[in-house]
Amino acid sequence: MTTYAIGDIQGCDSRLTKLLERIHSVSAHPKFIFVGDLVNRGPQSLGTLRQIRALGETASVVLGNHDLHLLTAAHGIRKPHASDTLDDILDAPDRDELLDWLRRQPLAHFENGHLLVHAGVLPQWTAAQTIALAQEVEAVLRGPDWIDFLHEMYGNTPARWDPALTGADRLRCIVNGLTRIRFCSEDGTMNFSNTDDIAAAKPGYIPWFDVPGRKTEDVTVVFGHWSTLGLIMRPNLIGLDTGCVWGGKLTAVRLEDRALFQVDCSQYRKQG
Repeated sequence: MTTYAIGDIQGCDSRLTKLLERIHSVSAHPKFIFVGDLVNRGPQSLGTLRQIRALGETASVVLGNHDLHLLTAAHGIRKPHASDTLDDILDAPDRDELLDWLRRQPLAHFENGHLLVHAGVLPQWTAAQTIALAQEVEAVLRGPDWIDFLHEMYGNTPARWDPALTGADRLRCIVNGLTRIRFCSEDGTMNFSNTDDIAAAKPGYIPWFDVPGRKTEDVTVVFGHWSTLGLIMRPNLIGLDTGCVWGGKLTAVRLEDRALFQVDCSQYRKQG
């Protein structure tokens, strides 16, 4: 069985269908790992969720910030954004079934030396720590108090990880480190004010993956989230957000040999 990591779809279901057809044409029994942001901003969020859920055990998912936003929007915790395209899910007859499935997905996945997350990993975390910390959040999302947690999930503080953190502060820091991070300082302090490319970094901040001595250098981290970076292929790093919803491409990488599979996408959103 071969494994394909797939970047941010953001509701571009027709493009996902095309990409899966291309993969199936060369692989008899593929396995898929989606690195988050399955929904939102594209025109077919409902179809995307249904298609990925229907893949069953052949697919794994890690949650992205837009997926978590869907959960909060569904429960009136966050006001819809002008750019949201979630109504087809919220009005669907199988809405509750889909949302229940979504909230039970992990925030990090480890497979054959690859650590898959949506946005990144704080430099203080090893791969094993990342999985363990993700599981703390997953336990809450799957538990009886998950809606209470969603009310406390948003915010930019604490901006730096401390193992002594407890409660909502601890869980929020974990969520931000896995689903929102782009830039941080060398001591791991996150900065969320810049979503642009590397050249626009604020003084004292660098991409999380360029922090010297980050503790996940011994594995290959696979991530999405940062469309202005485009495709990144380094010995221990694969960045898969190639801007599908912005008119770029939807990208998959076969993890066994790094073979690249891409489909062109229509421009549903404009940057800026």
